[in-house]
This record gives sequence, structure tokens and C-alpha cells, in this order.
Amino acid sequence: MDNIVLIGMPGTGKSTLGVVLAKKLGYDFLDTDILLSQVEGMTLPEIIDSKGYDGFLECEGIVGASLRCKRTVIATGGSMALIDFAMDNLKSIGKVIWLDTSLKVLEARLAKNINSRGVATDKPMTVEEIYDYRKGFYSRFADVVIDCQGDIDDIVKVVLGEI
Repeated sequence: MDNIVLIGMPGTGKSTLGVVLAKKLGYDFLDTDILLSQVEGMTLPEIIDSKGYDGFLECEGIVGASLRCKRTVIATGGSMALIDFAMDNLKSIGKVIWLDTSLKVLEARLAKNINSRGVATDKPMTVEEIYDYRKGFYSRFADVVIDCQGDIDDIVKVVLGEI
């Protein structure tokens, strides 16, 4: 297997889990949100403010579509799954794992900082509305779905068992 691609809602733990998973596998780790910020020279909220929702998705998609790596755990931005051309590339270079986290946990993690995190939406939305909208995209592209219950070590063991 070349790469592992983690998709899912913001706040689900893709970056945290990705770092631990990469370490266990001896893989590199790449966070597309960080890469996007580096490419654009702005934070995610600044990109959304300056380019708007569609412009943000276009920039994020270009980052996802341009990745060429091996033996890497890739943590994608929460909206990457909305971008077909980016996901087509990511599926071609790795196994896509949807880290599905309960709405209750997501709301607890995101309720106070959803705007400062740079969560891209085309209109003001609650965490529940974002999840309801995006879950079909995550499901469509996922090779594996992981129900993220328990601590990070438990989830890493489940992911390792699936790959």
C-alpha cells in the first residue's frame, strides 16, 4: 500500500491520529490544511475570507489533486471530500479511510471554534448541518469507515487492523 488518506469532519482527529499512525507504520505524515496554508501564505480562515467558499474549495482541490507521495499518511481538510478531482487523485494513490465521529463529540469539539478553525461552508451552518451535508461525500469516497470511539490508541489499532 502506498499511502493512507484520512477523511472526515473537522475535529474528528485526522491530524492527531495521522501522526500516531505514521509513526507506527514508519510513514511520513502530511496535513493538507497545513500545506494549503503554506501554498496560499494565509491561514484557512484568511483564505475563506479572501477567496470565498468556492475559491477555498478550488485551492484545496488543487492541493489534493497535486499530491504525489509514497508511504505517507495524509490527513485531509474536512471539505476535501467535496472535491471530486482531488479525491480521484487521493484514491489513486492510497487507501481512503473515513474517520467517522459521533455528532455529540464533534459538537463538543467544534461548537466554540468552528469559525476560527477555517471550516468551509457556503452559508452559516451548525455542526450538525455540516455533518449531515458532508457524510454522503465521506461515504462515497471511503474504502474503509472507522467508528471513532475510544482513545487514540484504540482507534489506531482499529485502523491498523483494517489496512
